[in-house]
Amino acid sequence: KNELSGILGRTFTSDQGIQGAPSYDPDLRFGKGLTFEVNYARRVMGGDVWSLSLEVPFLVNPDEDLHAAQNLIPEQYSSYFVTPAARVNLFPLAAVSPWVSFGGGFGHFHESSTLEFGGSNPGKTGTTTSVLQAGVGLDVKLFKSFSLRGEARDFWSGVPQLNVNTGKSRQHNIFVGGGIVWHF
Repeated sequence: KNELSGILGRTFTSDQGIQGAPSYDPDLRFGKGLTFEVNYARRVMGGDVWSLSLEVPFLVNPDEDLHAAQNLIPEQYSSYFVTPAARVNLFPLAAVSPWVSFGGGFGHFHESSTLEFGGSNPGKTGTTTSVLQAGVGLDVKLFKSFSLRGEARDFWSGVPQLNVNTGKSRQHNIFVGGGIVWHF
């Protein structure tokens, strides 16, 4: 009924245009931060064809690099998201089980105190936001108590404080990763 998973992957965030930026390089660019997820889930109902689990994905991106032409933005930020969710697995007892997940919670961004090209960041260095999470994945049984998991999750959050106006109040943080699940 219980499972604990550890997932390693990358977070992808789309580049955003900076309003009023020089025309030769008007974009705010995000790196592809190495990201870790720990997830606890408990199956609450279901049978051979489907199951419903309540889960708590906890995602940590310790270093998301940033780039813009002007020295206005922090050099990087770190983030974490906690989004309790409901997950539906198809064929949960079979060797291969696809699933979908949906939930919501909160996230926190910690912006660097240093600007990208040096100097002190004049902006905030901590932003907390609400987050919606939607995900899809596939579990493949290895042996009795362990499975491999591949997944993609979109953590739709507010934006970090980056000292520039992109005209956006929300952003997609797409996590893609793989790891191992322990069933107990």
